[in-house]
Amino acid sequence: MEAFAALKMLTEEMHSAAVATIGDGGRPQIRIIDMMLCDQGGVYFLTAKGKDFYFQLMQQKYVAISAVKGKKSLSLRGWVRCIGQQKLEEIFEKNAYMQQIYPQGTSSALQVFCLYKAEGEYFDISNPSCVVRDSFFIGDVVHKVKSYVIGSSCTGCKSCYNVCPQKCIDVSSVPAVIDQNNCLHCGNCKTACPYGAVTLQDMIV
Repeated sequence: MEAFAALKMLTEEMHSAAVATIGDGGRPQIRIIDMMLCDQGGVYFLTAKGKDFYFQLMQQKYVAISAVKGKKSLSLRGWVRCIGQQKLEEIFEKNAYMQQIYPQGTSSALQVFCLYKAEGEYFDISNPSCVVRDSFFIGDVVHKVKSYVIGSSCTGCKSCYNVCPQKCIDVSSVPAVIDQNNCLHCGNCKTACPYGAVTLQDMIV
């Protein structure tokens, strides 16, 4: 999936997302934040300078974001930066409800943040028997994803295929090949393989 298409889905179709930072005592803290705007530079959201969320963003400069609509979900993990009130006017124009939350002259406390460098994942279970998984990346990050891979010690015994919920393993060749776009990452194939041919690897995509 192209990054900009994913960000448009996030801002226009899903809009509200769970955003995680590290709170007091090193514990994760999650809140629902509206994703206001996106462009080729990333995705934009805002918060007020008086909130714990603001201070956490300024200190940690990193977030995890998850959003869902229907049977489709998006998750991102990456770096954020504060851009002050840049794009605030554009955000208010595109998200008219913000003008009622912060009427004229009261928006001075708001600060805009940009998620500018991140790795993301798209997951669609609209057709449960054929799930769709895809990765996307924003900015200058290594395009790396974890994937189950079948290696040269495969004998073609089909043990992996027999326990695969999605039947997304092509056993017509040896070694067998996992279709990464349909894999659930359940790990059944790795557990079932009697030859240790299945490994979980970081793959450059």
